[in-house]
Amino acid sequence: MTYREIDAERLMPVPAPSVFAPHEDYFAGLRAWTLLLVLLLVSMLCQIDRILPFILAEAIRTDLGLSDTQLGLVTGIAFAVCYSLMSLPLARFADRGSTRLVLVFCILVWSAMTSLSGLAASFVFLAITRFGVAFGEAGAVPSGHALIARRIRPQFRGMAIGIFSMGIPLGSMVGFAVGGAVSDAYGWRMAFFGAGAIGIVLALLLYFAAGPTQPRREGAASAEPFFRSSLKLLSSPAFRWLFIGSVIIGFAATPFYAFAAPFLIRTHGYTASEVGLTFGLLQGLMGIVGTLIGGRGFDRVVRSGTGRVLGPPAILFLIASFTTAAALFVPEGWMAIALMVPAMFSFAFMLPWSFGAAHLVAGPGRQAQASSLVMIGSGLFGPALGPLIVGFASDSVTAAGVQNGLGWALLLVPFASILTGLAMLVANARISRFVRAG
Repeated sequence: MTYREIDAERLMPVPAPSVFAPHEDYFAGLRAWTLLLVLLLVSMLCQIDRILPFILAEAIRTDLGLSDTQLGLVTGIAFAVCYSLMSLPLARFADRGSTRLVLVFCILVWSAMTSLSGLAASFVFLAITRFGVAFGEAGAVPSGHALIARRIRPQFRGMAIGIFSMGIPLGSMVGFAVGGAVSDAYGWRMAFFGAGAIGIVLALLLYFAAGPTQPRREGAASAEPFFRSSLKLLSSPAFRWLFIGSVIIGFAATPFYAFAAPFLIRTHGYTASEVGLTFGLLQGLMGIVGTLIGGRGFDRVVRSGTGRVLGPPAILFLIASFTTAAALFVPEGWMAIALMVPAMFSFAFMLPWSFGAAHLVAGPGRQAQASSLVMIGSGLFGPALGPLIVGFASDSVTAAGVQNGLGWALLLVPFASILTGLAMLVANARISRFVRAG
Protein backbone atom coordinates (compact mmCIF):
# COMPACT_ATOMS: atom_id res chain seq x y z
CA MET A 1 0.00 0.00 0.00
CA THR A 2 1.37 3.44 -0.93
CA TYR A 3 1.55 6.38 1.46
CA ARG A 4 -1.11 8.08 -0.64
CA GLU A 5 -3.44 5.12 -0.16
CA ILE A 6 -2.67 5.08 3.56
CA ASP A 7 -3.63 8.77 3.85
CA ALA A 8 -6.78 8.25 1.79
CA GLU A 9 -7.83 5.43 4.08
CA ARG A 10 -7.16 7.46 7.23
CA LEU A 11 -8.97 10.56 5.99
CA MET A 12 -12.44 9.16 5.39
CA PRO A 13 -15.03 11.99 5.20
CA VAL A 14 -16.86 11.20 8.44
CA PRO A 15 -14.76 8.87 10.58
CA ALA A 16 -16.69 6.79 13.03
CA PRO A 17 -15.71 7.06 16.68
CA SER A 18 -14.39 3.50 16.58
CA VAL A 19 -11.78 4.57 14.04
CA PHE A 20 -10.17 6.73 16.69
CA ALA A 21 -10.04 4.60 19.83
CA PRO A 22 -13.11 2.56 20.80
CA HIS A 23 -11.52 1.26 23.98
CA GLU A 24 -10.85 4.64 25.58
CA ASP A 25 -12.56 5.62 28.84
CA TYR A 26 -14.17 8.84 27.63
CA PHE A 27 -15.34 11.43 30.15
CA ALA A 28 -18.77 13.03 29.92
CA GLY A 29 -20.65 15.93 31.44
CA LEU A 30 -19.13 17.75 34.40
CA ARG A 31 -16.09 15.49 34.54
CA ALA A 32 -15.19 16.21 30.92
CA TRP A 33 -15.60 19.96 31.38
CA THR A 34 -13.54 19.87 34.57
CA LEU A 35 -10.69 18.17 32.74
CA LEU A 36 -10.89 20.66 29.87
CA LEU A 37 -10.82 23.56 32.35
CA VAL A 38 -7.70 22.19 34.05
CA LEU A 39 -6.07 21.55 30.66
CA LEU A 40 -6.90 25.13 29.71
CA LEU A 41 -5.11 26.34 32.86
CA VAL A 42 -2.14 24.11 32.03
CA SER A 43 -1.95 25.59 28.54
CA MET A 44 -2.22 29.10 29.99
CA LEU A 45 0.60 28.55 32.47
CA CYS A 46 2.76 26.99 29.78
CA GLN A 47 2.31 30.06 27.59
CA ILE A 48 2.81 32.50 30.48
CA ASP A 49 6.13 30.93 31.43
CA ARG A 50 7.17 30.86 27.80
CA ILE A 51 6.42 34.49 26.91
CA LEU A 52 7.41 36.22 30.16
CA PRO A 53 10.86 37.09 28.76
CA PHE A 54 9.10 38.90 25.89
CA ILE A 55 7.32 41.47 28.07
CA LEU A 56 10.26 41.58 30.51
CA ALA A 57 12.81 41.96 27.71
CA GLU A 58 13.58 45.63 28.20
CA ALA A 59 13.96 45.30 31.98
CA ILE A 60 16.17 42.21 31.62
CA ARG A 61 18.27 43.86 28.90
CA THR A 62 18.86 46.94 31.04
CA ASP A 63 19.58 45.02 34.25
CA LEU A 64 21.90 42.41 32.72
CA GLY A 65 23.36 44.62 30.00
CA LEU A 66 22.23 42.46 27.07
CA SER A 67 22.06 43.35 23.37
CA ASP A 68 19.13 42.71 21.03
CA THR A 69 21.11 39.82 19.55
CA GLN A 70 21.44 38.22 22.99
CA LEU A 71 17.73 38.79 23.60
CA GLY A 72 17.07 37.01 20.32
CA LEU A 73 19.23 34.09 21.48
CA VAL A 74 17.47 33.82 24.86
CA THR A 75 13.93 34.09 23.46
CA GLY A 76 14.79 32.05 20.37
CA ILE A 77 17.44 29.38 20.04
CA ALA A 78 18.02 28.79 23.78
CA PHE A 79 14.36 27.83 24.07
CA ALA A 80 13.56 26.37 20.67
CA VAL A 81 16.37 23.82 20.36
CA CYS A 82 15.63 22.01 23.62
CA TYR A 83 11.87 22.44 23.13
CA SER A 84 11.98 20.71 19.77
CA LEU A 85 14.54 18.00 20.56
CA MET A 86 12.66 16.82 23.65
CA SER A 87 9.22 16.98 22.06
CA LEU A 88 9.40 13.65 20.23
CA PRO A 89 10.57 11.45 23.12
CA LEU A 90 8.08 13.05 25.51
CA ALA A 91 5.35 12.52 22.93
CA ARG A 92 6.36 8.86 22.73
CA PHE A 93 5.96 8.50 26.49
CA ALA A 94 2.59 10.28 26.32
CA ASP A 95 1.26 8.00 23.56
CA ARG A 96 2.46 4.74 25.11
CA GLY A 97 2.72 5.36 28.85
CA SER A 98 0.75 7.21 31.52
CA THR A 99 -0.25 10.43 29.80
CA ARG A 100 -1.26 12.00 33.10
CA LEU A 101 2.10 11.40 34.78
CA VAL A 102 4.04 12.67 31.78
CA LEU A 103 2.12 15.95 31.80
CA VAL A 104 2.42 16.37 35.59
CA PHE A 105 6.18 15.81 35.34
CA CYS A 106 6.46 18.39 32.58
CA ILE A 107 4.55 21.02 34.58
CA LEU A 108 6.80 20.59 37.62
CA VAL A 109 9.98 20.83 35.54
CA TRP A 110 9.13 23.98 33.61
CA SER A 111 7.71 25.70 36.71
CA ALA A 112 10.88 25.05 38.72
CA MET A 113 13.07 26.39 35.92
CA THR A 114 10.87 29.47 35.53
CA SER A 115 11.46 30.29 39.21
CA LEU A 116 15.20 29.83 38.72
CA SER A 117 15.07 32.36 35.86
CA GLY A 118 14.41 34.99 38.49
CA LEU A 119 17.84 34.32 39.99
CA ALA A 120 19.69 35.00 36.73
CA ALA A 121 22.63 37.39 37.03
CA SER A 122 24.15 36.74 33.60
CA PHE A 123 23.24 35.89 30.04
CA VAL A 124 24.57 32.34 30.41
CA PHE A 125 22.52 31.52 33.52
CA LEU A 126 19.37 32.97 31.95
CA ALA A 127 19.93 30.90 28.81
CA ILE A 128 20.39 27.72 30.88
CA THR A 129 17.13 28.29 32.73
CA ARG A 130 15.35 28.82 29.42
CA PHE A 131 16.69 25.46 28.28
CA GLY A 132 15.10 23.97 31.41
CA VAL A 133 11.76 25.66 30.78
CA ALA A 134 11.84 24.39 27.20
CA PHE A 135 12.56 20.84 28.39
CA GLY A 136 9.41 20.78 30.51
CA GLU A 137 7.18 22.60 28.05
CA ALA A 138 8.23 20.31 25.18
CA GLY A 139 5.82 17.68 26.49
CA ALA A 140 2.90 19.99 27.29
CA VAL A 141 1.11 20.11 23.94
CA PRO A 142 1.69 16.46 22.89
CA SER A 143 0.64 15.19 26.34
CA GLY A 144 -2.36 17.51 26.43
CA HIS A 145 -3.51 16.37 23.00
CA ALA A 146 -2.96 12.71 23.91
CA LEU A 147 -5.03 13.19 27.07
CA ILE A 148 -7.81 14.81 25.02
CA ALA A 149 -7.72 11.86 22.61
CA ARG A 150 -8.10 9.44 25.51
CA ARG A 151 -10.76 11.35 27.47
CA ILE A 152 -12.88 13.38 24.96
CA ARG A 153 -15.15 11.80 22.37
CA PRO A 154 -14.11 12.22 18.70
CA GLN A 155 -17.21 14.24 17.78
CA PHE A 156 -15.99 17.06 20.03
CA ARG A 157 -12.26 16.66 19.43
CA GLY A 158 -11.83 19.88 17.42
CA MET A 159 -13.60 21.95 20.04
CA ALA A 160 -11.58 20.29 22.82
CA ILE A 161 -8.33 21.10 21.02
CA GLY A 162 -9.63 24.64 20.50
CA ILE A 163 -10.31 25.04 24.24
CA PHE A 164 -6.87 23.67 25.09
CA SER A 165 -5.28 25.95 22.48
CA MET A 166 -7.20 28.90 23.91
CA GLY A 167 -4.69 28.79 26.76
CA ILE A 168 -2.08 30.23 24.41
CA PRO A 169 -3.82 33.60 23.82
CA LEU A 170 -5.17 33.69 27.37
CA GLY A 171 -1.71 32.95 28.72
CA SER A 172 -0.23 35.62 26.49
CA MET A 173 -2.81 38.13 27.68
CA VAL A 174 -2.22 37.35 31.35
CA GLY A 175 1.52 37.10 30.85
CA PHE A 176 1.78 40.45 29.09
CA ALA A 177 -0.63 42.30 31.39
CA VAL A 178 0.33 40.84 34.77
CA GLY A 179 3.98 40.32 33.86
CA GLY A 180 4.36 43.94 32.79
CA ALA A 181 2.57 45.23 35.88
CA VAL A 182 4.57 43.05 38.28
CA SER A 183 7.81 44.05 36.54
CA ASP A 184 7.04 47.77 36.89
CA ALA A 185 5.95 47.40 40.53
CA TYR A 186 8.30 44.75 41.94
CA GLY A 187 10.93 44.02 39.31
CA TRP A 188 11.24 41.40 36.57
CA ARG A 189 12.62 38.75 38.93
CA MET A 190 9.43 38.65 41.01
CA ALA A 191 7.39 37.95 37.87
CA PHE A 192 9.43 34.76 37.29
CA PHE A 193 9.13 33.68 40.94
CA GLY A 194 5.34 34.08 40.98
CA ALA A 195 4.75 32.25 37.71
CA GLY A 196 6.89 29.32 38.79
CA ALA A 197 5.09 28.87 42.10
CA ILE A 198 1.70 28.48 40.44
CA GLY A 199 2.86 25.35 38.64
CA ILE A 200 2.97 23.18 41.76
CA VAL A 201 -0.72 23.78 42.52
CA LEU A 202 -1.71 23.21 38.90
CA ALA A 203 0.18 19.91 38.71
CA LEU A 204 -1.86 18.60 41.66
CA LEU A 205 -5.13 19.72 40.06
CA LEU A 206 -4.31 17.91 36.84
CA TYR A 207 -3.29 14.73 38.66
CA PHE A 208 -6.77 14.35 40.17
CA ALA A 209 -8.81 15.74 37.24
CA ALA A 210 -7.29 13.45 34.59
CA GLY A 211 -7.73 10.18 36.43
CA PRO A 212 -5.46 7.16 35.88
CA THR A 213 -4.24 6.68 32.32
CA GLN A 214 -2.93 3.19 31.84
CA PRO A 215 -0.14 2.47 29.35
CA ARG A 216 -1.44 1.40 25.93
CA ARG A 217 -1.16 -2.16 24.73
CA GLU A 218 1.44 -2.77 22.06
CA GLY A 219 -0.18 -2.61 18.65
CA ALA A 220 0.80 -1.87 15.09
CA ALA A 221 1.06 1.85 15.74
CA SER A 222 3.10 1.59 18.90
CA ALA A 223 5.24 -1.40 17.90
CA GLU A 224 6.70 0.35 14.86
CA PRO A 225 10.01 2.12 15.59
CA PHE A 226 9.27 5.70 16.53
CA PHE A 227 11.56 7.45 14.07
CA ARG A 228 10.47 5.18 11.23
CA SER A 229 6.87 6.04 12.03
CA SER A 230 7.76 9.75 12.04
CA LEU A 231 9.51 9.46 8.67
CA LYS A 232 6.48 7.67 7.26
CA LEU A 233 4.26 10.55 8.32
CA LEU A 234 6.63 13.07 6.78
CA SER A 235 6.67 11.01 3.57
CA SER A 236 2.94 11.60 3.18
CA PRO A 237 2.42 14.60 0.85
CA ALA A 238 -0.46 15.86 2.97
CA PHE A 239 1.50 15.79 6.21
CA ARG A 240 4.71 17.02 4.56
CA TRP A 241 3.11 20.25 3.32
CA LEU A 242 1.45 20.74 6.68
CA PHE A 243 4.88 20.37 8.25
CA ILE A 244 6.41 22.86 5.78
CA GLY A 245 3.71 25.39 6.65
CA SER A 246 4.39 24.79 10.34
CA VAL A 247 8.08 25.51 9.81
CA ILE A 248 7.39 28.80 8.06
CA ILE A 249 4.81 29.97 10.60
CA GLY A 250 7.53 29.85 13.26
CA PHE A 251 9.35 32.64 11.40
CA ALA A 252 6.18 34.75 11.61
CA ALA A 253 4.79 34.09 15.09
CA THR A 254 7.88 33.98 17.30
CA PRO A 255 9.56 37.24 16.14
CA PHE A 256 6.15 38.90 16.24
CA TYR A 257 5.64 38.13 19.92
CA ALA A 258 9.30 38.41 20.89
CA PHE A 259 9.74 41.96 19.57
CA ALA A 260 6.25 43.49 19.45
CA ALA A 261 6.57 44.88 22.98
CA PRO A 262 10.09 46.34 22.48
CA PHE A 263 8.92 47.80 19.14
CA LEU A 264 5.94 49.56 20.71
CA ILE A 265 8.02 50.76 23.67
CA ARG A 266 10.87 52.17 21.56
CA THR A 267 8.97 53.45 18.53
CA HIS A 268 5.78 54.75 20.13
CA GLY A 269 6.85 55.48 23.71
CA TYR A 270 4.66 53.00 25.58
CA THR A 271 5.59 51.68 29.02
CA ALA A 272 5.73 47.95 29.74
CA SER A 273 2.42 48.18 31.64
CA GLU A 274 0.72 50.01 28.78
CA VAL A 275 1.91 47.47 26.23
CA GLY A 276 0.79 44.65 28.48
CA LEU A 277 -2.70 46.09 28.90
CA THR A 278 -3.30 47.13 25.28
CA PHE A 279 -1.38 44.65 23.15
CA GLY A 280 -1.78 41.82 25.64
CA LEU A 281 -5.53 42.33 26.09
CA LEU A 282 -6.21 42.47 22.36
CA GLN A 283 -4.00 39.48 21.71
CA GLY A 284 -5.84 37.50 24.36
CA LEU A 285 -9.29 38.45 23.08
CA MET A 286 -8.40 37.66 19.49
CA GLY A 287 -6.86 34.40 20.60
CA ILE A 288 -9.97 33.32 22.49
CA VAL A 289 -12.24 34.10 19.57
CA GLY A 290 -9.80 32.60 17.07
CA THR A 291 -9.31 29.25 18.81
CA LEU A 292 -13.01 28.76 19.58
CA ILE A 293 -14.17 29.66 16.08
CA GLY A 294 -11.30 27.64 14.64
CA GLY A 295 -12.19 24.56 16.68
CA ARG A 296 -15.85 24.67 15.72
CA GLY A 297 -14.99 25.39 12.11
CA PHE A 298 -12.65 22.42 11.96
CA ASP A 299 -15.28 20.05 13.40
CA ARG A 300 -17.79 21.33 10.84
CA VAL A 301 -15.40 20.85 7.92
CA VAL A 302 -14.50 17.31 9.00
CA ARG A 303 -18.18 16.38 9.23
CA SER A 304 -18.84 17.86 5.78
CA GLY A 305 -16.39 15.42 4.20
CA THR A 306 -14.83 18.00 1.84
CA GLY A 307 -11.35 17.63 3.29
CA ARG A 308 -10.69 21.38 2.98
CA VAL A 309 -9.26 21.53 6.47
CA LEU A 310 -6.63 24.26 5.96
CA GLY A 311 -8.14 26.70 3.44
CA PRO A 312 -9.71 29.23 5.87
CA PRO A 313 -6.57 29.73 8.03
CA ALA A 314 -4.42 30.00 4.89
CA ILE A 315 -6.52 32.89 3.55
CA LEU A 316 -6.36 34.64 6.92
CA PHE A 317 -2.56 34.49 6.91
CA LEU A 318 -2.42 36.15 3.49
CA ILE A 319 -4.60 38.99 4.75
CA ALA A 320 -2.62 39.39 7.99
CA SER A 321 0.67 39.72 6.10
CA PHE A 322 -0.40 43.06 4.60
CA THR A 323 -1.83 44.54 7.80
CA THR A 324 1.27 43.55 9.79
CA ALA A 325 3.60 45.20 7.26
CA ALA A 326 1.57 48.41 7.52
CA ALA A 327 1.65 48.26 11.34
CA LEU A 328 5.44 48.63 11.36
CA PHE A 329 5.43 52.06 9.70
CA VAL A 330 2.26 53.92 10.75
CA PRO A 331 2.86 57.09 12.80
CA GLU A 332 0.53 56.38 15.73
CA GLY A 333 0.89 53.65 18.32
CA TRP A 334 -2.82 52.83 18.46
CA MET A 335 -2.83 52.36 14.69
CA ALA A 336 0.13 49.97 14.92
CA ILE A 337 -1.61 47.85 17.55
CA ALA A 338 -4.89 47.82 15.60
CA LEU A 339 -3.11 46.65 12.44
CA MET A 340 -1.49 43.83 14.39
CA VAL A 341 -4.89 42.40 15.36
CA PRO A 342 -5.38 40.27 12.20
CA ALA A 343 -2.04 38.57 12.85
CA MET A 344 -3.03 37.87 16.47
CA PHE A 345 -6.30 36.33 15.26
CA SER A 346 -4.74 34.24 12.50
CA PHE A 347 -2.07 32.72 14.79
CA ALA A 348 -4.79 31.52 17.19
CA PHE A 349 -7.25 30.47 14.48
CA MET A 350 -4.63 28.20 12.90
CA LEU A 351 -4.03 26.08 16.02
CA PRO A 352 -7.05 23.73 16.05
CA TRP A 353 -6.93 23.42 12.25
CA SER A 354 -3.26 22.45 12.05
CA PHE A 355 -3.29 20.05 15.00
CA GLY A 356 -6.63 18.58 13.98
CA ALA A 357 -5.40 18.00 10.43
CA ALA A 358 -2.23 16.39 11.77
CA HIS A 359 -4.27 14.01 13.93
CA LEU A 360 -6.41 13.00 10.96
CA VAL A 361 -3.40 12.16 8.84
CA ALA A 362 -1.60 10.34 11.66
CA GLY A 363 -4.49 8.13 12.75
CA PRO A 364 -5.33 6.69 16.21
CA GLY A 365 -2.56 6.09 18.71
CA ARG A 366 -0.27 8.66 17.10
CA GLN A 367 -1.96 11.93 18.08
CA ALA A 368 0.84 13.02 20.42
CA GLN A 369 3.43 12.07 17.82
CA ALA A 370 1.64 14.09 15.13
CA SER A 371 1.34 17.07 17.49
CA SER A 372 5.03 16.74 18.33
CA LEU A 373 6.06 16.81 14.67
CA VAL A 374 3.93 19.90 14.05
CA MET A 375 5.49 21.49 17.13
CA ILE A 376 8.98 20.68 15.89
CA GLY A 377 8.14 22.30 12.59
CA SER A 378 6.77 25.47 14.16
CA GLY A 379 8.97 25.43 17.26
CA LEU A 380 12.50 24.70 16.03
CA PHE A 381 13.71 26.64 13.01
CA GLY A 382 11.52 29.74 13.26
CA PRO A 383 11.81 30.30 17.02
CA ALA A 384 15.52 29.43 16.95
CA LEU A 385 16.44 31.64 14.01
CA GLY A 386 13.61 34.16 13.68
CA PRO A 387 14.28 36.28 16.79
CA LEU A 388 18.02 36.00 16.15
CA ILE A 389 17.61 37.27 12.58
CA VAL A 390 15.36 40.13 13.69
CA GLY A 391 17.64 41.05 16.60
CA PHE A 392 20.77 41.02 14.42
CA ALA A 393 19.06 43.01 11.66
CA SER A 394 17.77 45.53 14.20
CA ASP A 395 21.25 46.05 15.69
CA SER A 396 22.79 46.38 12.23
CA VAL A 397 20.20 48.76 10.78
CA THR A 398 20.17 50.93 13.92
CA ALA A 399 23.99 51.07 13.94
CA ALA A 400 23.83 52.32 10.36
CA GLY A 401 21.80 55.31 11.54
CA VAL A 402 18.43 54.23 10.12
CA GLN A 403 15.41 55.20 12.20
CA ASN A 404 12.90 52.52 13.22
CA GLY A 405 15.53 49.83 12.79
CA LEU A 406 13.48 47.29 14.70
CA GLY A 407 10.46 47.98 12.50
CA TRP A 408 12.48 47.29 9.34
CA ALA A 409 13.85 44.10 10.87
CA LEU A 410 10.34 42.91 11.75
CA LEU A 411 9.39 42.80 8.06
CA LEU A 412 10.38 39.15 8.37
CA VAL A 413 6.96 38.58 10.00
CA PRO A 414 4.68 39.59 7.08
CA PHE A 415 7.00 37.91 4.57
CA ALA A 416 6.80 34.62 6.50
CA SER A 417 3.02 35.04 6.83
CA ILE A 418 2.62 35.13 3.04
CA LEU A 419 4.69 31.96 2.64
CA THR A 420 2.70 30.26 5.42
CA GLY A 421 -0.59 30.97 3.68
CA LEU A 422 0.69 29.60 0.37
CA ALA A 423 2.10 26.42 1.96
CA MET A 424 -1.16 25.76 3.79
CA LEU A 425 -3.13 26.18 0.56
CA VAL A 426 -1.01 23.43 -1.00
CA ALA A 427 -1.51 21.21 2.08
CA ASN A 428 -5.24 21.93 1.90
CA ALA A 429 -5.37 20.69 -1.71
CA ARG A 430 -3.40 17.54 -0.85
CA ILE A 431 -5.65 16.60 2.06
CA SER A 432 -8.80 17.35 0.08
CA ARG A 433 -7.57 15.11 -2.74
CA PHE A 434 -6.99 12.23 -0.33
CA VAL A 435 -10.44 12.67 1.21
CA ARG A 436 -12.11 12.54 -2.19
CA ALA A 437 -10.07 9.46 -3.06
CA GLY A 438 -11.37 7.82 0.11
